[in-house]
Amino acid sequence: MTALFATVVDMVRKEGLRPAPRYDGVDALLADARSRLDRISPRAAFQELITHEDVLLVDIRPAAQRAAEGEVAQTLEPLVIERNVLEWRFDPRSDARIPEASYDLRVIVLCQEGYTSSLAADALQSLGIHRATDVVGGFAAWRAAGLPVAGVVA
Repeated sequence: MTALFATVVDMVRKEGLRPAPRYDGVDALLADARSRLDRISPRAAFQELITHEDVLLVDIRPAAQRAAEGEVAQTLEPLVIERNVLEWRFDPRSDARIPEASYDLRVIVLCQEGYTSSLAADALQSLGIHRATDVVGGFAAWRAAGLPVAGVVA
């Protein structure tokens, strides 16, 4: 054992620090994130949006993807917050937070196919937004289910 490694091991033991988890590929990382989520179907997300006031649907896709694939209809008031700033917008402690940011807020994250949104929802839960989840199948599944969309090329 090298002296540097031994020093790091001692620091971890003294401070109660845990090394960051390591995964055998992105599929394992995704499976771990999803193990902490209660993921919902597009229809369940739609039902929550129309029946509960404390629910936000957040589309994290980049502008080019939304332009090419379509968007959730504006009548449902989805928020568009691209993935690269999501945590800062929802962390109630952040100076860059949105007004709605709250630990008790129900946040339903939507990406194109339901992969990136799982990682994003898990990150929000790690910040303490315990009701964060994502939509199984993403916007593609939302559109395929015949739910309200806009900007979709026929």
